[in-house]
Amino acid sequence: MNDMSRHFDVDTIRRQFPILDQKVHGKDLVFLDSAASAQKPRAVIDAMVHAMETQYANVHRGLHWMSERTTDAYEAARDAVQGLLNAADRSEIVFTGNSTAAINLLAHSYGRAILRPGQAVLISAMEHHANIVPWQMLRDATGIELRVADITDAGELDFADFEARLADGRVGLVAITHMSNVLGTYTPVERIVRTAHAHGARVMLDGSQAVVHRTVDVQALDCDFYVFTGHKLYGPTGIGVLYGKRELLDAMPPFMGGGDMIASVSFERSTWAPVPHKFEAGTPAIIEGIGLKAAVDWVRGIGFDAIAAHEATLTEHALARLANVEGVSVVGRAQDRGGVVSFTLDQAHAHDVATLLDRQGIAVRAGQHCAEPLMRRLGLDSTARASFGIYTTTQEIDFLADTLVRVSEFFK
Repeated sequence: MNDMSRHFDVDTIRRQFPILDQKVHGKDLVFLDSAASAQKPRAVIDAMVHAMETQYANVHRGLHWMSERTTDAYEAARDAVQGLLNAADRSEIVFTGNSTAAINLLAHSYGRAILRPGQAVLISAMEHHANIVPWQMLRDATGIELRVADITDAGELDFADFEARLADGRVGLVAITHMSNVLGTYTPVERIVRTAHAHGARVMLDGSQAVVHRTVDVQALDCDFYVFTGHKLYGPTGIGVLYGKRELLDAMPPFMGGGDMIASVSFERSTWAPVPHKFEAGTPAIIEGIGLKAAVDWVRGIGFDAIAAHEATLTEHALARLANVEGVSVVGRAQDRGGVVSFTLDQAHAHDVATLLDRQGIAVRAGQHCAEPLMRRLGLDSTARASFGIYTTTQEIDFLADTLVRVSEFFK
């Protein structure tokens, strides 16, 4: 544990993010869109630049010293992610392009090879499109059933409905978010996994949001698969993770063919490399992998207890402040929620709200947040969304609330 872990100092944190020290439209930047993609600390930037300036080479194949050095740096990212998730073995960590790529890999390799017609995949009504569309494609290609568990009006998983959809024992895989990117809702993942396993189903958790804010222990959860993306965890774009239990990954066929995923190739047949390389065809995202390791090390150096406490304070403060802004309605009332707050403003479209906030230097997301079915379930066409990162301050939330007062008056 370093000094930062013992005493969380947001000002010290912010100084490590060079992008935050600038103005937008003549105003100080207030970045409240971390759920879409988080900013990058100096440690990540420097690690990637250093690799490109001093040691860049392709990995796994070369015998010269730069290739060996870069291979070690790249594979160290796998060790870092293993530690982050407390996976049992480094071979259970598969690198992908992002969470979407990881879910598509799973839908193709597990869905087509392991699931059978007559079985079902169960998702929830609060899923990101990335955890809907691949399963629709699988349904259309193979005839598996796609089931959707409802949510309550408070924005929490309707657990009675979830369990009812497992009752006939035909669900082969539960694929569900760990934290909603719209509502901030944390799903009860321990209970989900226990219940699904009791009904004979495997479980994939989409941790794209949750892994940023809380400790994730895949062995304690006993989930079968877990996915996340690097760019939300203060790392670079272009790299994501599929964790899978070793015996399940071993049973799955490759998703893509080509270099690095083979053991041998002839014109008659090819054989596959062991996991995880079986799923990593072609030249990987080398520099991005090195950046991801830097991000994981940096976040773990601060400590998830400190991060979670900071973001809980931010969320509580935001909910209290926005509740006092006339015309603003926060979407979702989950008891267990993280630093994502979606809201509407009377008589104003979310895009107009976001545009006016932007003129004051405030960056928020507006639209359906890649969750169109959830928007319909909520009876909305769009929301504005403020999402918090490790560098967010209560003063920035105050500025958001004060600016929304003026925006509300404008639309009157």
